[in-house]
Amino acid sequence: MSWLGMAGFSLLAAWLGGNLADSATPPRDCASGPAHAALTIYSTTDTAVFAPVLADFRRLHPDLPVCYVELEAAPLYHRFLRESGTGTPRADVLFSSAMDLQVKLVNDGFAMPHVSANASALPGWARWRDEAFGLTLEPAVMVFNQAAMHGQPLPRSRPALLELLKSDPVRWAGRIGTYDIEKSSVGYLLASQDARQGNEYGALLEGFGAARIRLAQRTSALLDRLERGELAIGYNLLGSYARNRIAAGAKLTIVYPQDYTLALARTVVLPRDAPHPAAAHQFLEYLLSLRGQHKLTENGMPAIRAGTDGAQARLGVGDTQVGLLRPIALGPGLLVYLDRQKRERLLASWRAALQ
Repeated sequence: MSWLGMAGFSLLAAWLGGNLADSATPPRDCASGPAHAALTIYSTTDTAVFAPVLADFRRLHPDLPVCYVELEAAPLYHRFLRESGTGTPRADVLFSSAMDLQVKLVNDGFAMPHVSANASALPGWARWRDEAFGLTLEPAVMVFNQAAMHGQPLPRSRPALLELLKSDPVRWAGRIGTYDIEKSSVGYLLASQDARQGNEYGALLEGFGAARIRLAQRTSALLDRLERGELAIGYNLLGSYARNRIAAGAKLTIVYPQDYTLALARTVVLPRDAPHPAAAHQFLEYLLSLRGQHKLTENGMPAIRAGTDGAQARLGVGDTQVGLLRPIALGPGLLVYLDRQKRERLLASWRAALQ
């Protein structure tokens, strides 16, 4: 059944009552106490990045209180499971860049469907079973500190990056950074997709190990180190965050790898046991709408829907600069590397190379 056929949203909004604050910055965690009589969103997107989108939704629905809870991807997943398992569901919307964990929730029966014309407007790779919806297109890029790379040609592919690291091991030792895939769910997702692309991943890992690669859990932490000059190179970082830094004046350069450019999607799942299902559908429909997609793009989260704007605005780069763009498709293929044995093999290869 389409959510449009569900009755009661206006009654729910009236029952919740209360006006929202004018501030664009939502609370860090308001999923308990009186404030829980509201739409509660668990999200991996930085609060400051998502706040203008949430403020726009509030303008459309001023009488609906909203709680925005920012979490890392794995804690978000486990918190949701813990609360559902104890019969105390809190989240109405799960918004995560860990596409594989979102797909697992759908596969394990935790999601409810959402059917609408706006949902159908997404490309096929960005929706699965009408229960998981990719809303943004996030290329994974290489980022360079301009001063550190002065006089050096920028590598524009993984083989070229590997050659650069080999050309002067002393110079680049400790100067490249990426996700710690044992702690970052997004990092693990990207590493698993790298591993599926071909045999070059093993050589790349060995090169990272020889260069004493530095690790962090979040793109923002790696960008901080790049801005300070502690790192010269960042690998597999989310391009939207890097573009926001550059727009704010950071002396960084983005390269979309020409051998292939992975692109993940921030993905929404609506829990089957959401406390406020009608409000959850209303929020997802806003994000899927052209208005919501425009607002995401305006705030550095490139939208997926065709018709939102041109490819350059969505990606922040001309089509000719992106090599073999490979969106990561939502679907059962993402469950492969969540298998315990496959995960352990991938992590064992990672540890052996970096040691």
